[in-house]
Amino acid sequence: MTPIDIVAAAAVLVLAVSLGLVAHELAHAAVLRAAGVAYRIDWFPGDDTGVLGAGLRGRWAAVRPRATAETPAWVLRCSAVMPLALAAPLALVPLGFVPDPFAGEGVARFAAAGWMACALPSPQDFSVLWYADAAVPAASDEGPVDGSSAA
Repeated sequence: MTPIDIVAAAAVLVLAVSLGLVAHELAHAAVLRAAGVAYRIDWFPGDDTGVLGAGLRGRWAAVRPRATAETPAWVLRCSAVMPLALAAPLALVPLGFVPDPFAGEGVARFAAAGWMACALPSPQDFSVLWYADAAVPAASDEGPVDGSSAA
């Protein structure tokens, strides 16, 4: 690769990860919205580092559901794993509907790698997946639970 190719690949990778991080959080929010669960999206959450620090640390957005005692745990679980839907386009590659981005030599493979990295649920997402049933009963004792499913 030439130096220009390396710079282009890095720029495409950064752009794909940036868009992917936002899409990741919006995927969480889409499930909550469809189920009628109240939520809040915090853009660049980072009280101690500010917008620039939060952006550089990868904290572009955070979805915080406001679960109540009536919120089904399965809604929180579905919301937690919904970013996996970002990988759906690559599931069409073996079927021949979408060309394989990793087969070529262009920068498309870097964009695909960045996008796919954002399709993975974060450790916080897995925590919501496994312990959503504990958050819902807590809402009846303490009022609305402000859980986090940030990436």
